[in-house]
Amino acid sequence: MKKIELVQQISYKTIAKGGMAEITEKKSRFLANCRHVESEEEAVAFIGEMKKKYWDARHSCAAFVIGDRGELTRCSDDGEPTGTAGKPILDVILGEKLTNLVVVVTRYFGGTLLGTGGLVRAYSEAARCGLAVCEKSIYRFGVRSSVVTDYTNAGKVRYLLEQNLNIQVRIAYAEMVEFELLIPIEENETIKQKIIEATLGKAEVTEITRLYFSSDE
Repeated sequence: MKKIELVQQISYKTIAKGGMAEITEKKSRFLANCRHVESEEEAVAFIGEMKKKYWDARHSCAAFVIGDRGELTRCSDDGEPTGTAGKPILDVILGEKLTNLVVVVTRYFGGTLLGTGGLVRAYSEAARCGLAVCEKSIYRFGVRSSVVTDYTNAGKVRYLLEQNLNIQVRIAYAEMVEFELLIPIEENETIKQKIIEATLGKAEVTEITRLYFSSDE
C-alpha cells in the first residue's frame, strides 16, 4: 500500500496583535474587537469575555477561523436577523485570507432600524476597521535546527547564513559554537547541504523540530 503523506501549508497569514475599532451607523454603535487564537476553545472564551464586558449591549456577533488552512470556521448572529451579522464578519476575515483569529462585533442599538442590507454593511465595515488596526504577521512552516561547529568554521557558517534573510539565527559561544536556526521548509535541505559543503562536513547539523514560526520572532 502506498504511503500518503500530509503536506503542510507552507505559510499562512494571521494577526500577531489584536485591536479594537468603532463605527457609528444611524446612531447605532458597532465595536469590533479582534484577537489571535489557536483553538476553538480560545475563540469561544474570547467571545464570552466580550459579551461579559459589553453586558448592556443588544448584540455581540462573532466569527472565527482556525487552522493553517482555515479549515474550521464558525459565525454567530447573536439575535440579529439570520445572515446579517456573523456571516458578513466571516466573509471579511476570509476575504483578507486570515486565519487563527476571532472577531467580535458588539452593537449598541441607536433607535433606528437599519434593515437587512444596512446591517450587513455595518457589520462588514466594523470588521474591516477592526482588522485594519491589528498587527498582521506571516507564519511560515519550517525547521528548527542546531548547527554545532568549531570556531574555525563558525565564521563560514555565519557568513553563509547572513546571505539568507529568511533564516532566523541565534548563536551561543562555548567550547564549540552552536547556531540555532529557523529555516523555511522549502529552503531547509539546500541550507543544510551548503553548511556541510562550506565546513567540509565538520559541522554537525541536527533537526530539532518542525513548526510554524512568525517572521517577527
